[in-house]
Amino acid sequence: MTEIWTLLKLLRWATDFFSGKGIDSPRLNAELLLAHALKLDRVGLYMNYDRPLNAEELDLIRPLVKRRAQREPLQYLIGETEFWSLPFKVTPDVLIPRADTEILVEEALARAGENGRLLDVGCGSGAIVVSLASELPGWQLEGLDISPVALTIASENAMANGVAGQILFRNGDLAELPRESYDLIVSNPPYIAAAEWETLMPEVRCYEPRLALVAVDEGLVCYCQLAAQASERLNPGGWLLVEIGYQQGDAVREIFSAAGLQEIFLREDYAGQPRVVGGQRKK
Repeated sequence: MTEIWTLLKLLRWATDFFSGKGIDSPRLNAELLLAHALKLDRVGLYMNYDRPLNAEELDLIRPLVKRRAQREPLQYLIGETEFWSLPFKVTPDVLIPRADTEILVEEALARAGENGRLLDVGCGSGAIVVSLASELPGWQLEGLDISPVALTIASENAMANGVAGQILFRNGDLAELPRESYDLIVSNPPYIAAAEWETLMPEVRCYEPRLALVAVDEGLVCYCQLAAQASERLNPGGWLLVEIGYQQGDAVREIFSAAGLQEIFLREDYAGQPRVVGGQRKK
């Protein structure tokens, strides 16, 4: 007799399987993965618990469950994630936006007037610049990234979120920023030291783009490059705001100070970890 798999039975199996593989939040992972595969939202999932799944649905779901158990990120399997309450397409060509990075968005908004120019350096999926564009209709924004593929994804995300007309995407390296003047420069640059690479979670180490994560000189080189260019690229009174690693606060503040930036501050995230350092060009 053929075994009958209801949605609830499969959900329980996937949850137990993920738990045994050390996946954080195994039930949530199972729900989101099954909802995606079956084209349901989570409410629809709950309302269909007793529905038997056919062979085609099982053949679709089981490989996805196996891949997640092998630590492939859920966001890449689903193909999207949420940031700043907006949907973003993500692929292994771009970093997965984290909620902690919303602190950088908050700090940029706190320093933005009604209009101005903003540059997001290393824009990746476009999460930061698209989120800021959604809140700053009077601003001109630019996203810079060394990866053409990332820029394509960022452009798609800008289009999907209705802000494509506000954002110019540029291909380039943070070592040589566009020779323009900005009121805000924001960046979540590579800041992981090479020696830390093997200590990262498998989801990060095995699947996310190393180019967007690792920097030399204990992870500080990108901050040095950004700070060194700030006085030439920022308008008087403009701000450079960067996300940092939790052990880099003092070092980055010293880099900003040595570059002549003023009003330097450090902002913690909601877990109490150092998250953003900012500095202002002299007015």
